Amino acid sequence: MPLKQRVHQRKAQLKRGVYIIPSLFTTGNLICGFFSLISTFNGEYFQAALFIIFANILDGLDGLVARVTKTTSQFGVELDSLADLVSFGIAPAVLVYYWALVPWGTWGWLAACLYAVCGALRLARFNVQVKNVEKSHFVGLPIPAAAEMIVATIVMYYFLGGEGAAHKQIILLLVIYALGALMVSNIRYFSFKQFALKRKYPDWLLLSAILFIIVCIAAPQIMFFSSFLLYTLSGPLLWLLTYYKRRREKRGEPLAALP
Repeated sequence: MPLKQRVHQRKAQLKRGVYIIPSLFTTGNLICGFFSLISTFNGEYFQAALFIIFANILDGLDGLVARVTKTTSQFGVELDSLADLVSFGIAPAVLVYYWALVPWGTWGWLAACLYAVCGALRLARFNVQVKNVEKSHFVGLPIPAAAEMIVATIVMYYFLGGEGAAHKQIILLLVIYALGALMVSNIRYFSFKQFALKRKYPDWLLLSAILFIIVCIAAPQIMFFSSFLLYTLSGPLLWLLTYYKRRREKRGEPLAALP
């Protein structure tokens, strides 16, 4: 298609307007990210963490609504990326800096800045590769999951009584650098976007889901932290397992010998 024709088609699409409902969810995501920043500046760190959780919920809903109603558009994709950068890139970086990394001085703000930059790179790469990679997997840790890992750590800290300030500073410094590296890595993470609601699944999966809900109700803070920790570690663990299998195959060792 010639360039002029593509430009004319883009202009025509913008003149027709935008899809309201998915855009409202995305805007809500952005607003939650903004209020998270305000809460951080006011010293209300737990409230700032909650706003990031709300932003993640709205971020999931806008994609779900767009897919179900078939109202996806390039405008929505771009708006979603901008909202994600604020809510899951800038807001968590500022939150974790003021909450735990200020005593580290230069190393602290470098870690927070690196997280935000890696998040922006992750979003840019996702937009470029969205049509060229498998929809069942993400390449690199998704930025919402990275943000929720930070939030889960903060929530768990307050759940345990808010003790051990020195330990939280060391742990968060290492966590931030690790999350930044995972976001820009080529490690694959499972995507739940292809979960088919109309498909039949085994009975044990239903029982597992019910058990998961019960445990979440009984100990929400622990399950919240454990779920995102397992998801964050799942990528490197699967990569190590795949690498180990390939090494065994190259040596000519039978796959049956694998544990």
